[in-house]
Amino acid sequence: MDITELLLNWYSENKRLLPWRESDNPYHIWISEIILQQTRVEQGLAYYHRFVDAFPDVFALAAAPAEKVLRLWQGLGYYSRARNLHQAANQIVSDHNGKLPDNYKDWINIKGVGSYTAAAIASICFNEPIPALDGNVMRILTRLFAVDQPVNKSATKKLLYDLTMEIIPQDKPGDFNQAMMDFGSMVCKPARPLCASCVLSHTCHAFQSDTVYKYPRKEPKKPVRERFFHYFFFFYPARDNEMRFFVQKRTGNDIWKNMYELPLLETKEPINRENLLNDPWWKANRIDSTNLLLNGQVLEMKHLLTHQRIFASFYQIRVDGVTKNRLAKQHLSVNLHEFETLAKPALIERYIKQMNV
Repeated sequence: MDITELLLNWYSENKRLLPWRESDNPYHIWISEIILQQTRVEQGLAYYHRFVDAFPDVFALAAAPAEKVLRLWQGLGYYSRARNLHQAANQIVSDHNGKLPDNYKDWINIKGVGSYTAAAIASICFNEPIPALDGNVMRILTRLFAVDQPVNKSATKKLLYDLTMEIIPQDKPGDFNQAMMDFGSMVCKPARPLCASCVLSHTCHAFQSDTVYKYPRKEPKKPVRERFFHYFFFFYPARDNEMRFFVQKRTGNDIWKNMYELPLLETKEPINRENLLNDPWWKANRIDSTNLLLNGQVLEMKHLLTHQRIFASFYQIRVDGVTKNRLAKQHLSVNLHEFETLAKPALIERYIKQMNV
């Protein structure tokens, strides 16, 4: 049997039972593929159910407030995926009258949909023989064919695409692409691949030459950027001694866009308390830092992103009436219940759960 037949036979006996595989609804496939970018299936399942329950079709997703979409996404990270998903839903409603595309060429023009996702939807839902190349699939291919070129180079991806076009079946492209995905996740793993029980081992160049761990080869990653965040939990007692505090909405094209956080002072390097209170940030916000008193210990946390390492320090500061009124001009005042309903970075949520005011 050839590679294709072996893979499809393996898939029929071992495929993962996933809810979006129970139908060929392109909306469900689209949602699942966006969620599973940079996310393990086990983690993504709960989010998938949450999303399709809250937004059963593209019209419901397009009509939802962006903050609700981000709130449901909270904890998955890579929040640009959620923003793009919401924008794409509006694009489909406005430009396609709510009809999801039925081919690769149209899907690739949808916001946030790359070549892999477009190929997955087109092959699974519309039987279009287009290879879906993600990290799992490229790992299999580089080992099978001993492709000793960096997989994060466009020329290598083109080579792998051409190799896959030679073996993808015209009648079952969706099953083939899903078989490759499952096989990479379950058998041809990054570490400790199950070569001894692999149905492709006899035709795998890497296995036959005992060089499995050599593949795939990647170019060195770009350096991780270190950032130093100083968050201020400015709080004050309100009616019935209710505690309220200030938050702000992130803007621009930085991380966590359109999510809520505490007022933030970012520095280029670690900074001591004296220099922190003398930073021009205070004057820019018209706050007299000389009269501020920190409550309790400064809480420090480290938060890791793909290309960033954030060192965050949290300061609890009870503010007087003058400072409260000045903060209110630029920030939103909330209580704990109100803040719970807002979309926020996981880092901020971790702090709120640990604080002691």
